[in-house]
Amino acid sequence: MSSPVSTPHTGTTTVSVRGVGKSFGPNVVLRGVDLEIVGGEVVALLGANGAGKSTLIKILAGAHPDHTGEILVDGEPVRLASPTEARARGIATVHQRVREGVVPGLTVAENLAFDELAGGGASWALRRREVLEVARRAVEVLDLGWSDAVLRRDVATLGISDAQLLVVARTLLQRPKLLILDEPTSALSSAESDRLFGVVRQLRADGLAVLLVSHRLGEVDAIADRAVVLRDGRVTADVAKPLSWPVILPAMLGDSAEGLRATVLDHDRPTTDDAASSSTTSVVRLSGVRLFAESPELDLSLNGGEVTGIVGLIGAGKSELAHGLFGSARWPAGTADFADLARAPRSPAEAIRSGVYLVPEDRADQALLPGWSIQRTLSLPFITKVASRVGVLNQGTERDRATTVIEKLGIVARGPRTELNELSGGNQQKVVVGRWLVENARLLLLDEPFRGVDLGARRDIGEQVRAVANAGGAVVVLSADVDEVLEVADRVLVLVEGALTLDSPLSQVSRDDVVRAFSGEVAQ
Repeated sequence: MSSPVSTPHTGTTTVSVRGVGKSFGPNVVLRGVDLEIVGGEVVALLGANGAGKSTLIKILAGAHPDHTGEILVDGEPVRLASPTEARARGIATVHQRVREGVVPGLTVAENLAFDELAGGGASWALRRREVLEVARRAVEVLDLGWSDAVLRRDVATLGISDAQLLVVARTLLQRPKLLILDEPTSALSSAESDRLFGVVRQLRADGLAVLLVSHRLGEVDAIADRAVVLRDGRVTADVAKPLSWPVILPAMLGDSAEGLRATVLDHDRPTTDDAASSSTTSVVRLSGVRLFAESPELDLSLNGGEVTGIVGLIGAGKSELAHGLFGSARWPAGTADFADLARAPRSPAEAIRSGVYLVPEDRADQALLPGWSIQRTLSLPFITKVASRVGVLNQGTERDRATTVIEKLGIVARGPRTELNELSGGNQQKVVVGRWLVENARLLLLDEPFRGVDLGARRDIGEQVRAVANAGGAVVVLSADVDEVLEVADRVLVLVEGALTLDSPLSQVSRDDVVRAFSGEVAQ
């Protein structure tokens, strides 16, 4: 694995944030933030959704030049007036919204070499001849092993995890002084995450400063030298390693965070008395289902009154299972028989009419429309229920439905008409989940529902998931994160390359049992 060379700054302050504030109209997001980032250290920036993390990152990335306070790079005050200026000052950012970092229509190689291509100097024709050479260097940075055939493909053919790795590899080629990683592993498998953090450790040893935003506290504990906590736009804690979670969690979420500590950090299983008392009748039975052409057949029942957690890494078949049930994809073989339905949904529209709902894995590409408001986004799947017989939308009904979801999930927004692009990633995810909570669900499928959200949002979403099950709906939570599933599930399944290797009630399985099921041995 090659290690990109970074400018040595070990032990000296690379970037200083002094008294930085930012408002959007009357909404004050940052309030006099001070932060020192030293070369040769990884600083974790933690905070609940809406705490101001994304805004601070965008200021450092040059996307919000209109702010109070000052930014210093190597002790020199700078004005980061644009992303180009930030990059020129040695600040490189890998944003959470992966698809915004690639350009469809260009090849994988052209995307990897994009920063080289966008610069001045040699002619475009000459640069095109250099593209593969630059791309190969980028591939070596993360030891991706992509062949020239892959490099010549349209970048749109890459899955979200490969797109994330592409953006990280391209960014590391810039040899930055400060690398900002915003939820860098949210779309990666454990092996891919380990590979990325191996490179980060090498760069840290070379003197690179790293600012990491991650909701995965295990990752933070493993790699961060310091944790800085934002709450309500202010720094509420700055903790050096060894990180003290009894200090950090209350600083993030207030006193209520103490109740989350055992569940999230110590992996104790939650009690679910309500779930235990709910009736569990089969909502859908899968017979002879093959998620992939060569995978074994699955026979499986999903029950009302129960939260089923399905754990699987990338390529396990989680999304294939969900989309097959939602009618947005076809399995190579097998059937799904729904109780009280003459046939399984054959399209998303038919699924929605039948009370089968899906929160997709990639909210940016599959669940959100740029420029739309919260209330219009929530209404879209149920447009006939908020419109008159002649097709005129009832804005009062739209507003009331949106207000209910905002209150249920604690969405931080100015109101129902707030545009989605004004919301933090976690609050966008709450909207995506919340739109299916205004109607009773027969089957609610949530594919990576906690991706990129903080502990508080996980708790809020988890409470609503439990409410759907308590009302008799079948809920399926699909995730690559074992701990996320253990927090919410009554029953745990493990998928490995389309094969079911574990199916057990939560009360009869340990975390170690779940992890061992990833060995691929099919459960008896």
